[in-house]
Amino acid sequence: MDEAIRTAQFIRNKAVRYWIDNQGVNKSLLYKLSKELASEFAFVNQLNSSARQASVEVAWTSISNFYRRCI
Repeated sequence: MDEAIRTAQFIRNKAVRYWIDNQGVNKSLLYKLSKELASEFAFVNQLNSSARQASVEVAWTSISNFYRRCI
């Protein structure tokens, strides 16, 4: 269970970092990133796709909240 939580956090952090480093990133590109991470890292691939997508959703919600607070 701890490993799944750490893996989900890893995906969220990578998604937010990808958004920071690349302009014009949308949610679908972050989903694609999670697939790429699964093929690149074996421990990410062990987490099922629904959990990986949920991690991207949490990252996107954080990004959206950031924009909402800045406006």
